[in-house]
Amino acid sequence: MSTLTTAFGFPSTAAEVAEGIDLTGRRAVVTGASSGIGAETARALAATGAEVTLAVRDMAAGRRAAEDITARTGNREVRVARLDLTDPASATAFGAAWQGPLHVLVNNAGVMACPERYTDQGWEWQFATNHLGHFALATALHGALAADGSARIVIVSSTGHQQSPIVWDDVNFAFRPYDPWLAYGQSKTANVLFAVEATRRWAGDNITANALMPGAIYTNLQRHTGGRGRVPAHLIKTVEQGAATSVLLAASPLLEGIGGRYFTDCNETGTVDRRSGTLDGVARYAVDPDNGRRLWALSEELLAHAG
Repeated sequence: MSTLTTAFGFPSTAAEVAEGIDLTGRRAVVTGASSGIGAETARALAATGAEVTLAVRDMAAGRRAAEDITARTGNREVRVARLDLTDPASATAFGAAWQGPLHVLVNNAGVMACPERYTDQGWEWQFATNHLGHFALATALHGALAADGSARIVIVSSTGHQQSPIVWDDVNFAFRPYDPWLAYGQSKTANVLFAVEATRRWAGDNITANALMPGAIYTNLQRHTGGRGRVPAHLIKTVEQGAATSVLLAASPLLEGIGGRYFTDCNETGTVDRRSGTLDGVARYAVDPDNGRRLWALSEELLAHAG
């Protein structure tokens, strides 16, 4: 399997990646699309002519984002729907309400290094938001994705996944002292593993899923991280640059039939067996097929007992 490379890179913007692509008649859902790279991803997809639904927790913020996208692109097929990723019932309701095929699902929303917090089910907040909520959403939308015949799922992960594999015996920090970065890393590893297993499991439906590192971008995501300074200034991207890899995976013809891979700066990146010390590289444990199967089974078990 050859590594996929493109003409795009670190400085590329979402608009540059989307230029010349026509998605008229196709439908996309972007979670967390009321601000940051989610809003920019939705805007770039709307500029291609796609019908775009912003799946958001804050409906007022979502409506403002939708109005801005319509004003900037002229696309009036921009919709807003409520989604709370910490509530499995919300994801189920979103899927039940969806009518017709879905061509692109961008699992963009997330939280980073937040203080210790748990859902009503006892799930650690970052694992619940970043992985379980999106897992519930994707499985609820499986029928709509399968109806397309060539649907894509895009999952925003992070180099932070190199902070931690899945700790199978203590996913929810019931025994370990809570560490916000280890919890974040575990949830981002789950994002990559979902892409691996969804591509394998849903191959018969021609659904592909890929994960990505968007880069270091200053958005609301960093509100719990103590401000700027963790990444050298020359590695910081604009929001427009940060959304580029998401848009590439969602819309580019280059990704047709490609799944189960991890990208950074609009190119597939290689596996590593220790922390890379850069923003590149995907940990081998995060693309291990056995880990992907195990995570899927765990996720189904947790959601089955959600109540």
